[in-house]
Amino acid sequence: MKQGIHPDYQTVVFQDSSTGAQYMAGSTIKTTKTVEIDGKTYPLVTVDISAASHPFYTGKQKIMDLAGRVEKFQRKYKWGQTDAQKAEGEAAAGEKA
Repeated sequence: MKQGIHPDYQTVVFQDSSTGAQYMAGSTIKTTKTVEIDGKTYPLVTVDISAASHPFYTGKQKIMDLAGRVEKFQRKYKWGQTDAQKAEGEAAAGEKA
């Protein structure tokens, strides 16, 4: 390995800014902030979203109603209907107009 061209790999603490959760991981990121954990000083990187605050991992993610969208699409394009059902739908649409 060539000397002097590779960044320093070190243990870094990533802290979630909204929950305060901290994770230790190896990284080459550079930062001026530090934090002391168990008597040892580590570089500190503040992140906006982590597993502690992301809606997918916290269970607060909104689930979209895909069934209603599929049914609306099928009604709009008469998809999945027989020819007789399509004719009835067209006749009913003609009466409304």
